Amino acid sequence: MNVLFVSQCRKRALTETRRILDQFAERCGERTWQTPITQAGLEAVHKLLRQSARKNTAVACRWIHGQGHSELLWVVGDARQFNAEGAVPTNATARDILRADDENGWHSAEAIRRMAQLAALLHDLGKASQAFQQRLKGERNERNLIRHEWVSLRLFLAFVGEDGDRQWLERLSDETAANEACWTDPARYLCDKPGSGPGSATPPPFASLLQQAPLAAAIGWLLVTHHRLPAAPPTSSTTNRRWGDKRGCLEKNWLTDPLTAIACEWNEVISSPQTPPKDFDPYWRMAGLLPVADPAWRKQAARVARHLLKLQQPFDWLGNIWALHLARLCLMLADHHYSSLGMDGEGRPVAARRLFVQSQQKLFANTVFDRTGRRQPCQSLLEHLLGVSDSAAQISHALPGFERHLPRLARHRGLRQRSSEEKFRWQDKAFDAALRAMMTDEMLAETRARLAERGGQPSQTVVNMLQAQLLGIEELPAEYMASVEFSGLITEDGNGPSPFREAWNMTKPKTGPGGWLVAGIQPLS
Repeated sequence: MNVLFVSQCRKRALTETRRILDQFAERCGERTWQTPITQAGLEAVHKLLRQSARKNTAVACRWIHGQGHSELLWVVGDARQFNAEGAVPTNATARDILRADDENGWHSAEAIRRMAQLAALLHDLGKASQAFQQRLKGERNERNLIRHEWVSLRLFLAFVGEDGDRQWLERLSDETAANEACWTDPARYLCDKPGSGPGSATPPPFASLLQQAPLAAAIGWLLVTHHRLPAAPPTSSTTNRRWGDKRGCLEKNWLTDPLTAIACEWNEVISSPQTPPKDFDPYWRMAGLLPVADPAWRKQAARVARHLLKLQQPFDWLGNIWALHLARLCLMLADHHYSSLGMDGEGRPVAARRLFVQSQQKLFANTVFDRTGRRQPCQSLLEHLLGVSDSAAQISHALPGFERHLPRLARHRGLRQRSSEEKFRWQDKAFDAALRAMMTDEMLAETRARLAERGGQPSQTVVNMLQAQLLGIEELPAEYMASVEFSGLITEDGNGPSPFREAWNMTKPKTGPGGWLVAGIQPLS
């Protein structure tokens, strides 16, 4: 291999560096050396430079290959004298002149933020029902017939009505408009009462909404799923059915149009098909005035709606699964965070809540244990909706910086060790299954042996550059065998990049569903 040494040493370190490098390479400048060298020779140079390094030492080694291409192999001493590619700067400053961290390439960041904000303002409207408020007071303990997420969805769809996205957003953006009546208008507010008689159950909400108002469908999806994903109801007629039980069959239309079939039974299993209609009434009847009538809620909702009106035309609300997934993440995280905020030692709301606390509220979102161990109302429903919306906006705004600011776990020793507790052994089995899907049994046994020899010590390998070349394919009686040469640069355990060259033997059965498996790895000189 052909290498280039560049020295940025000063004072006595420069003299010592010249003494070492002059023994291995030809000097082609005052501070540069170039020579062809073996891997063993390069390792010897690296070792000698590290042994003699001092605070003024700074030597970079570059691998020259191809037509004018070069790669940084390692730096000994002060790495600040070179950039990430090993180039020598002509000037330096501590100021962030480029301000590259202030920008990001998240084209859907604004849509994620506004969807999460609006969904947060709507997500718990169903908690205004008589059944939920009675449950908070300890007056109702039976299993839910209708969950509050589904009630929130129906309230929101009552507001949307038959309008398209632009129409209902324009109505929501006018904070002075009197829209309160349409949220619970009997002609618009459809109340599901499944199993209580023929024709009593309302049609699935997403069937017509997908074409009518895609943004409303996306918001509705966030409302229904902010606690758990829908699950097809089981076919069993037993009275002890639980949500999430296996249905026993799969309908093809669920795969082609997955949203069109979702009904309230997908959000909560009805314990008995003979449930009287009157038992559902407390779940649909409101216990007081909805937060949508409050000026604080209307002001915040109008502001978010105006932002969404600017994004509504060019954005694919349902087609961008990435944006929907992250909006749901922001909503769920914000909901859990704000729900955890309670009282301080003096019985007052903690500082993070005081901006959103609303006085003289009769509807509540959750409870808290007081000093005597009794449950007491904690956050009002209006406060909860406003607080979760603000938290969702902050979380979504911070998404581009998560990778830069959150700690890394890749080299955490505890995550690499085999589980010592029985209840976590499934993780080891999952790891083994993943390896088994890539390797033959013989290669898997060898890999396990190597892992055992390492004794749980962490190891990290980064592939800096990779090239692959098919050497040949051989046909055996029961399988095919292919040999592939991999070469390039790797960095192991934080050391400088070093070249590697290996031959991977891979096998594939002639018949059956099996794919290519690694059968052996052989280093090449």
